Amino acid sequence: MLGGYKIQGRRAAEIAASVERAVGSGELEPGQLLPPMRELATELDVNPNTVAAAYRILRERGVIETAGRRGSRVRPRPATTGREYIRVEVPQGVRDVANGNPDPGLLPSLAPAFAAAAERNDREPVLYGDAAVEPELARLARAALDADGVPDGPVEVASGSLDVIERVLAAHLKPGDTVAVEDPGWGSLLDLVPAVGLRTAPVGVDDEGPLPGDVRRALEAGARALIVTDRAQNPTGAAVSAARAGELRAVLQEYPEVLLIEDDHGHGIVDLPLHPLAGVTRSWAFVRSAAKAYGPDLRLAVFTGDAVTVDRVRGRQRLGPGWVSRIGQRAFARLLADGAVDPKAVAAAYAGRRDLLIAALAELGVTAHGRSGMNVWIPVPDETGAVSRLLHAGWAVAPGARFRMSASPGIRVTVSTLAEEETVPLAEAIAAAVGTGPARGYV
Repeated sequence: MLGGYKIQGRRAAEIAASVERAVGSGELEPGQLLPPMRELATELDVNPNTVAAAYRILRERGVIETAGRRGSRVRPRPATTGREYIRVEVPQGVRDVANGNPDPGLLPSLAPAFAAAAERNDREPVLYGDAAVEPELARLARAALDADGVPDGPVEVASGSLDVIERVLAAHLKPGDTVAVEDPGWGSLLDLVPAVGLRTAPVGVDDEGPLPGDVRRALEAGARALIVTDRAQNPTGAAVSAARAGELRAVLQEYPEVLLIEDDHGHGIVDLPLHPLAGVTRSWAFVRSAAKAYGPDLRLAVFTGDAVTVDRVRGRQRLGPGWVSRIGQRAFARLLADGAVDPKAVAAAYAGRRDLLIAALAELGVTAHGRSGMNVWIPVPDETGAVSRLLHAGWAVAPGARFRMSASPGIRVTVSTLAEEETVPLAEAIAAAVGTGPARGYV
């Protein structure tokens, strides 16, 4: 059943750790069946309840799944392996259009803002017991949220969008609950949900955002949370339109107890209007990361939500890291106040690069998607073959497997640093790699 690997341990935590190590090292492969609990208990000379507890730990961590009498097996994509491992190693001389990073040339200089923040800290050091959120940052963030129609709520700060999402999920859900997520969607999020003991329910996406019918089916089946990317969806570039927002609100109104999390990481790099869904359900959170517009290493996101959700996250954060550096917050507030980023100019730069590639592909008979943001999603009939052929041709693209659950195959191209003169050669290489026949659908 397990080949040559022998599970070890006397306590539940030890048994679970033994299985998790083997999954991480590849000794136990996805889909591999684990021994029945009584059989393993006999082999290890422990109480069956101990093995049952170990299997429960593994389920909560997203390592295994149990299907009644069919037994327990390693998940097809266990959280311990991570989608970050599904990537292409970029050899020297190969052009990297897979990395998902913003264009460094469009990021603002951070030195003046951090120098000013440090100088202020010398005069007014932040000490234990001081406010966790820089007042000026809260004011600026709240004004921007108000301008975009995001419902009123307290403003808090965390270390990036994923940090916020994890804390909000933990504030409301328990292990085993189901979260409806976009498919294709953000690979790190698709790893996070099972890693914290939750289940995923895939929701299809088109250029206007999550499909209302899929959302309804997921909520009808018992999903307790829904995560939506408002703009610059990764990997497809989808952006929630006004019409789609209305349809999604209508669905959510039927499920007021569902936790809604909106990720607007594209704020500052897109020129499409925001159509927020927040406020339809009782529990909600809305997060904006600084990563794409100001730089990933800021590790900072502002968020708001209903009072209960924000209070729960604030309280748990206080018991962990305490707060996000006020020096960093002051620097970010200075960048916002000074208008260090021109959103229209940045959005236009990314839109120009996306549109050029999509148009060049269309001329070659290849369909591609990229309504907003810095990525283009290209459905392909043979994902592995396309990635391999492109690598051989001198282009490294991201395999769609990093972003998919049940969605059709595809590849993601990051256009953030794509020069105009590179567009046609890349399009021709993609067309040669994927063929110009009809690929399977977007969703």
